[in-house]
Amino acid sequence: MKQYHIAAIGELNVDIILNGIESEPEIGKEKFARDMTVTLGSSTAIFAANAAALGSKVCFVGLVGRDSFGELVCSSLEAKGVDTRFIKKGNTPTGATVCMNYGEDRANLTYQGAMDVMDFEDIHPEVFEQCSHIHLSSLFMQSGLLKDIHKILDMAALKGITVSLDTQWDPLEKWNLDYTAVLPKVSVFLPNEKELQALTGTSDLESAIGKVLPYLGNAMVVKCGSKGSLLVKKDGSRSFLPAFLNKNVVDAIGAGDSFNSGFVSAFVKGLPLEDCQKTGNLTGAVNTTGAGGTGAFTSLEAVRRICKEKFQETIAL
Repeated sequence: MKQYHIAAIGELNVDIILNGIESEPEIGKEKFARDMTVTLGSSTAIFAANAAALGSKVCFVGLVGRDSFGELVCSSLEAKGVDTRFIKKGNTPTGATVCMNYGEDRANLTYQGAMDVMDFEDIHPEVFEQCSHIHLSSLFMQSGLLKDIHKILDMAALKGITVSLDTQWDPLEKWNLDYTAVLPKVSVFLPNEKELQALTGTSDLESAIGKVLPYLGNAMVVKCGSKGSLLVKKDGSRSFLPAFLNKNVVDAIGAGDSFNSGFVSAFVKGLPLEDCQKTGNLTGAVNTTGAGGTGAFTSLEAVRRICKEKFQETIAL
């Protein structure tokens, strides 16, 4: 028996969230924010925390600095039930994202720090012995992992480990990933509409699907926001599932990562892909009922209750 259902490999940083900002920053001028929150950030961390809340045994593989931000990251993950023994501490500072909120608009500024340094050599060999599934995310924010992506995927294949991949957005918009070589090694590809179109250099979803279909290792789920999700299997068959809509959205931060956590948690239990898709849609919707990416995911029982009360659905976990 493997010790972990899922090993989440990816970026770690803190989010410094500023609210109540009087106006946009200007060079040479001082501005005030009325509120600040310092919390665990990163898409992969949100995924890991929520997958653990859903009952999966999760370990995190990452790199942080020897600093207070690194301690905050590790303690926050541990509080969510994620095993952090494979998180290494190095000499590069822990990354941070400053999130400046202006009403409906937001401006983010990220220092990548340790997340950009981590590569295959930072992954303890025991990870590949002790997990059944690997989830990879935010590749374009991690040049070390992007460089070594085939080493990770080939080792996973050698050890019989399934893999899910969500590249996330490329901040540099170079999209330097050969999907024709990477996707055949991935069990489930989890992009959203805009990311898939940007990765394939296409202007519409149908063209983007046509580009990647010949290279799918098993399946792809395209996240379509408030519209729902589209499951595309290797044989070309499709299943569109409308979103479960929350009439009183708190916020949608991390909804895509929460979708991933639900889908993958169902996938590692061996459920049919359609059930995994429904689970993902539900956990994405549950995300919008709490603040931040992990606020609604306090326990599996709590998620089951929200699904029943808010969406009149039973989650298959």
